[in-house]
Amino acid sequence: MSLRGATAIIGIGEIKPQRRMEGRTGLGVAAQAARECIADAGLRKDEVDGLVTEISGGNPTVLAEYLQIRPTYASAVNMMGASATTSVLVAAAAINAGQATNVLCVIGGSAPGGEWPAGTPGAPGPFGGGGGGGGGPGYGPQFEGPFGPVAVATGNYALIAQRYKFEFGTTDEQRASVAVQQRQNALANPDAVFYGQSISKEDVITSRMISDPLRLLECVMPTGGAAAVMVTAADRAPLGPHPPVYLLGAGMAIDHDMIAHAPSFTTSPIVISAKRAFEMAGVVPADMDMLSLYDCYTITVIISVEDIGLVGKGEGGSFIESTDITYKGTLPINTHGGQLSFGQAGLAGGMSHVTESARQMMGRAGERQVEKLDYCFVNG
Repeated sequence: MSLRGATAIIGIGEIKPQRRMEGRTGLGVAAQAARECIADAGLRKDEVDGLVTEISGGNPTVLAEYLQIRPTYASAVNMMGASATTSVLVAAAAINAGQATNVLCVIGGSAPGGEWPAGTPGAPGPFGGGGGGGGGPGYGPQFEGPFGPVAVATGNYALIAQRYKFEFGTTDEQRASVAVQQRQNALANPDAVFYGQSISKEDVITSRMISDPLRLLECVMPTGGAAAVMVTAADRAPLGPHPPVYLLGAGMAIDHDMIAHAPSFTTSPIVISAKRAFEMAGVVPADMDMLSLYDCYTITVIISVEDIGLVGKGEGGSFIESTDITYKGTLPINTHGGQLSFGQAGLAGGMSHVTESARQMMGRAGERQVEKLDYCFVNG
């Protein structure tokens, strides 16, 4: 059964990412985003009959109690960086199956001080969750934990970037182009952590080495924060206060948990999930006016433009370097600044791609509004 056009996003809520959120709990921050989203959708709390969450400090039941709502459908998602996009897919499937009408998707939260220690739910993994799955107790962590990559996910992505460089000859300047252009987008977003702080390619490639070949300005900025979207049935979507953003296609694929079990370091499961999404939607990658690509590190954007089918394998670096991907450009990518410059609020880093895409499609992006925008692709 196809989900094409069966549901739409009609409201968004987002808490500005902050490096420190003293005195705030993950549950409280998530609840604030949820309340803003409900109001933005023009709904009353008692009209919300579905809830999909992945938050620090609570599960769907805890959040529902905190918000004083009583949904008849609820689900928790845990797909690492893909939790945000997965939540929209789960909500759409529930609505299409007749289990709910208005489903609130809430992702994120804030650990004390806005920090995300290693192993904390919400800390992203390789390929932003698109590579999740596989493994289990005793099936890899006993080797990769004590002897594997360092510094949470950074070591994993450094291996990916290093292997990609070896196979395809990508340059430091090409990866730096991702960070620089997304920072230019952040300069038009007052909510971005790095708003008002421009960078150059030279800044990126001379910044401190974190895990070879990835440097400081190629890595996400961890913050606290949360974001939410309201997904509703297509027949009631036009009743909201904003232009609805219809979901035309969706796809999912996983192939590993531990990076030692990844079938490839340079090809992600997006190859499968994007193909399924485009086929359902009845469009092709070249039809996209804007892309929102998970960007915990610069290398993920380069690999993603290839794996969605926009360019051939190995061509992503040169494509990004030669293309204007700012909100003013020929193919805008991560117009809010991406997680690299907007901030990565745990799993809400991935949800910022969803909220920004919906905001752009609704025509509510202000200074950074993309002029021609019919189709947008989002991945986690």
